[in-house]
Amino acid sequence: MVEIKVPELAESISEGTVAQWLVKVGDTIQKGDSLVELETDKVNVEVSADSDGVIKEILKKEGENVEVDEVIAVIAEGDENDPGTSSEGTATPIGTSAAENLQAQELRKDAIKEVLPKTQRPVASPAVRKLARELNIDLNEVKTHDLLGRIRKEDVASHVQQPAHKERDQSVQQSRKAENEKAKQPASVLKDLDKPVERVKMSRRRQTIAKRLVEVQHTAAMLTTFNEVDMTAIMEVRKRRNEAFFKKHGVKIGFMSFFTKAVVGALKQFPELNGEIQGDEVLYKKYYDIGIAVGAEGGLVVPVVREADRLGFAGIEKEIARLAEKARDNKLTLPELQGGTFTITNGGIYGSMMSTPILNSPQVGILGMHKIQWRPIAIDEERMENRPMMYIALSYDHRIVDGREAVSFLAKVKELLEDPESLLLEG
Repeated sequence: MVEIKVPELAESISEGTVAQWLVKVGDTIQKGDSLVELETDKVNVEVSADSDGVIKEILKKEGENVEVDEVIAVIAEGDENDPGTSSEGTATPIGTSAAENLQAQELRKDAIKEVLPKTQRPVASPAVRKLARELNIDLNEVKTHDLLGRIRKEDVASHVQQPAHKERDQSVQQSRKAENEKAKQPASVLKDLDKPVERVKMSRRRQTIAKRLVEVQHTAAMLTTFNEVDMTAIMEVRKRRNEAFFKKHGVKIGFMSFFTKAVVGALKQFPELNGEIQGDEVLYKKYYDIGIAVGAEGGLVVPVVREADRLGFAGIEKEIARLAEKARDNKLTLPELQGGTFTITNGGIYGSMMSTPILNSPQVGILGMHKIQWRPIAIDEERMENRPMMYIALSYDHRIVDGREAVSFLAKVKELLEDPESLLLEG
């Protein structure tokens, strides 16, 4: 028997929650197959098998909390579950000739077939089962040419191409969607004073977010200052350059690369906002790892664009796109979430006109972007023009950042954004 234990998650993380089992008791697995997905405070981690065998026992259910090095499942290895093994543990002899080997394989295949009707589960690895679930395929309908009856990924791919499968795929997807929606319903529906309420347990990540946001407001002297940016110049640059930029780099020029460059330029002039309080000392960081807040399904995450001052516009856009995709797929790693020096968050994509962003501790500054809104702006004493305007907000820790530096920092960001060419020099 082999015990499956919770691996080391990270230096500061000692426990997690069983988010999803990718196998069931009785599943045949191979070394390297993913067994279970664990949810930690920041990311989800998949635990893989260290050996071949069969899932003998699952000790922790989905939703249960587990600690590092805790046993969560048991695997029966080799002879313990081999249908071609005698009752006394001695393997069935296999001849040395090709004919004898083939005969032995056929006998082994027949033995497996005898087992299948009892379990009603085809022989497939967890990875194949996961693929089948994603494609809405019943493995019992998949044909395999494997001598031992094992279904492989190529068998699933071949099954997908069959006309019969394509015809019913739409109806199956609708059915699965309905089942998934039903499964997502809360565990209990209660009534309070004849009014219906729902009680749903918070995910580990949501609990962590809630805890840290409260801690920040209790431990930091947080203030927010506001300004507004005329986005005319940036929008003209994007309109003029986007097509050629995309042909050359494979990504479009987004607003975030301009803001990242502007923030880096302002941080160089006002290093207090790139600092961190450690006890009775202030740590001034001479590097610029900018966190980009991303709204994921499980909650807000802040992946980090490393050494943003050394990246060009294309490099920043590519890195942001890569991190955002991993966030949506819940595949961000801990190193991609740790160690940022300053954060940018964009509430404008959800329609926010103005907000007060909360610090991403232990950082002492966060810039909030908002929705671009056309407004009449006074050009001089006589002229008015409609301009695309955006409110920006800077929340900062007043313990080490004074109001003068905070207001000046935000004014510098505004200045750089309204003169995009200066970003090549300042950023």
